[in-house]
Amino acid sequence: MATTRLMPLHTGKGRTVGQAISAIIDYTENPQKTDGGRLITSWQCDSRIADAEFLFTKNQYIQKTGRVRGEDDVIAYHLRQSFVPGEITPEDANRLGCELAKRFTKGNHAYIVCTHIDKAHIHNHVIWNSTALSQTRKFRNFWGSSRAVRRLNDTICIENGYSIVENPKRHGKSYNKWLGDKKKPSHRERICAAIDDALVQKPDSFDALLELLWQAGYEVKGKKDPSLLGGEQKKSIRMDTLGDGYTPADLRAVIAGEKAHTPRKSAAAPVKPEKRSGNLLVDIQAKLRAGKGAGYARWATLFNLKQMAQTVAYLQDHELLDYA
Repeated sequence: MATTRLMPLHTGKGRTVGQAISAIIDYTENPQKTDGGRLITSWQCDSRIADAEFLFTKNQYIQKTGRVRGEDDVIAYHLRQSFVPGEITPEDANRLGCELAKRFTKGNHAYIVCTHIDKAHIHNHVIWNSTALSQTRKFRNFWGSSRAVRRLNDTICIENGYSIVENPKRHGKSYNKWLGDKKKPSHRERICAAIDDALVQKPDSFDALLELLWQAGYEVKGKKDPSLLGGEQKKSIRMDTLGDGYTPADLRAVIAGEKAHTPRKSAAAPVKPEKRSGNLLVDIQAKLRAGKGAGYARWATLFNLKQMAQTVAYLQDHELLDYA
């Protein structure tokens, strides 16, 4: 699960545009927070001199368009993306941050993604240049942009098997307080809980453990480096990405009696996955046979129409719909 916050960046009093850009980039690229700079990824710019490159595109924009703004001009946008502790690796967090930045800006703006690992929760700082790569346009913060970022972030998390915040409130508990008792268990947490449950049955081999997971409703792919698919997952999740104590090597050592297994405290109670149908539409006739009334049928019809409309809109936006 990831939460997002979008913030426009201005020069501020007493600072030039170059100084303002340098200040935020220096903070996000802090080597003590990004594993010596390993967790920094850039697009259409060099992270080492991004401040100079951002400033250059802005000067080119002024020369090409003749448009000059005052201190209220937005020089860049800062997007913070935070993940639940223990749910994601730093590398995957950085990858998801890049995907979010590229899809939201449609690849029209240079950006930097810096993944910070100095806190209990892994989080990304995404900085993108307000001036487009064409140097003739700027990104304008639009009404509802924060909601758009959140919805895109939710989509990316679901596509990659991570949990999301359902029905988020604009005001309320802070992120850290909210995590304790409100978060929806992620697919990885459910898999870890299923593994905990299987280990209680003391399987005598790793293959026997995989058999127990299959009996719990998970589709197992591969033997040496297996991946699991079940429930509402969109993609299989490799076991070697589950974290300490749950990798195939760790589990083989536990089964062999070479090390003890400590169940993950944050893992949710295992939920037996339903058979994956891959269908996002409501089977109205089946629901009616199960006792649902006419009111439900009307709601389900509208729901299906909305789902299909959203699918068509997505395909059109991404030029994936062929009218030929």
